[in-house]
Amino acid sequence: MSSVFEVPNPSADCATSSFSSHRFLIRTRRVLSLGSAAVAMLCASAASPPSPQPADPPPAQSAQSATERDFPMRIIAYVANSGSASVSSFDVRLERPVTTTPVGNGPTGVGAAPDGSHVYVANGLSDSVSFIETTGHKVVATVPVGKYPFAAMPSRDGKRVLTADWGSDTVSVIDTATRQVTATTPVGELPHSITTIPDGRAFVTNSGTNDITVLSKTNQVETRIPVGDFPSGITSTRGGEKVYAANTGSGSISVIDAATAKVTATWPVGKAPLGLAVSPDGQRLYAADSAADVLLIIDTATGGVLARVPVGKTPQGVAISPGGSRVWVTNEASDTVSVVDPATAKVRTTLPTGHLPEGIAITPR
Repeated sequence: MSSVFEVPNPSADCATSSFSSHRFLIRTRRVLSLGSAAVAMLCASAASPPSPQPADPPPAQSAQSATERDFPMRIIAYVANSGSASVSSFDVRLERPVTTTPVGNGPTGVGAAPDGSHVYVANGLSDSVSFIETTGHKVVATVPVGKYPFAAMPSRDGKRVLTADWGSDTVSVIDTATRQVTATTPVGELPHSITTIPDGRAFVTNSGTNDITVLSKTNQVETRIPVGDFPSGITSTRGGEKVYAANTGSGSISVIDAATAKVTATWPVGKAPLGLAVSPDGQRLYAADSAADVLLIIDTATGGVLARVPVGKTPQGVAISPGGSRVWVTNEASDTVSVVDPATAKVRTTLPTGHLPEGIAITPR
């Protein structure tokens, strides 16, 4: 979920960016890969996969017994490392690394299947989606999609995976049973992220046209919703009543009533909010402020910021443990993930990831 705040011109000088030169070079490396062979080669070089790390050994009392494999299921956080062509996995309850899985080049977005059996990784520089089977943390399929997919999000029934094809201005729809693309739907310019709700609809942020495309269950465009500048991260409540979109360029969050597909409020929060996640009870919204290096804890009843929790540099993705007791935040420029206790508004631990971590997803209970 890269915070491409500005879409750079290939001939522009890096010094014109409103961000630091380091962050601009990161963004340029990814964005210009769509049209510049030289930058694509740079990205491919930077994204060479590391040697896989060994998985944690099984507990002494169980040598990978059926109980450990099948019940209770380990809750795993998967982090896409856009700079090292890999996904890092972590045991959420133990807060420790599990393994590293090689995927395609430039992985950004991650989505977890509702049943926890797979996670889906958008490989931006490979124009593909990796299906990772969560028992063995292995890639079991790679599906070609549109250009530079930023996000890979399953439908709530788990039958489809939708990708935001940033370089094609489309959404690709993958059938999870056949692992084939069954539809490609034009949306707005530079689609960034996707959230799905229980009625089968999907909401897609279009960072280039400052709006959100609403797709029906049959992958048809229902409407476009104007929001703030450079909408990026997006999330929805468990029941699908509310949708929240981060307007990274406006320093705000749009609140959308899903039933009417209308913006009901705009909250001015943070400098450049990006990744979002909402608590299971819907009372708190968590936003990674990528320009302030903090996690914002927001009261959804009022839109007020309850706390600003310092995390690593350039936070990107946000995910919540199934019970809501932990919030995980990827820190792109620190190569770490922060584990936050929302009750105390403090970081519990900081864990190393691969290079340039962005998207994150946690498997359900």
